[in-house]
Amino acid sequence: MSKIWEIIKEIITSILDIFYPDYCKGCGRRLLLNEHHICTDCLLDLPYTYFNNPKNNTLYELFFGRFKSFEKAYSLCYFTKHSQLQSILHHLKYKKAPEVGHELGIYLGNEMQRIGFDDFDLIIPIPLHYAKLKIRGYNQSEKIAEGITEVIKKKLDTISVTRKVFTQTQTKKGKLERWENVKDIYEIVHPENLANKHVLIVDDVITTGSTIEALAAILEKLPNVKISVASVAVAKKN
Repeated sequence: MSKIWEIIKEIITSILDIFYPDYCKGCGRRLLLNEHHICTDCLLDLPYTYFNNPKNNTLYELFFGRFKSFEKAYSLCYFTKHSQLQSILHHLKYKKAPEVGHELGIYLGNEMQRIGFDDFDLIIPIPLHYAKLKIRGYNQSEKIAEGITEVIKKKLDTISVTRKVFTQTQTKKGKLERWENVKDIYEIVHPENLANKHVLIVDDVITTGSTIEALAAILEKLPNVKISVASVAVAKKN
């Protein structure tokens, strides 16, 4: 019976694909039946970091020494402008494609598990202000975190920290401007969930790291907190 049901599902999927085709969020090519959101060619061509040590890589170096409770870091890809990855992330943030975040989170989680980066207690996606959440409809970092939890079975915490201040986009700001734009924007509302925990902060793209640093600053006020960081992409050093 299960085999018959699988055949029926394949037939239904094939019919739906004829009338409602899906396209790659990277290059725009029509996806094949076994492809999901991102085509195989784009997946193979993504600028993967291939980090093999969560304590010896570009992202780790970015945060080392910036907050005392920092433990580890990992990023799936390097971010470059005008690339397939930028197109994919643009769809995730601005084109109502939350499923792309989940898919990227699965890839990220698999790579983290591959190098043994799975010893944290819980995951906190970078919070969005409620006004921006209402506009976008979802938190892209939370969708990435959901994909990670599918691979690495850890608790996803979306209620213990909130963003209390609405800020403008960071895209065109320098490092100092970014820090001034984000300091004191977060608030811990359930400290009992975070005290004495190793917390993994998840973001989509990390450039200067000011947003992560602002969140880490308030987490460090709690007793015995350790902080690690993961992202889909990190800006490559020039």
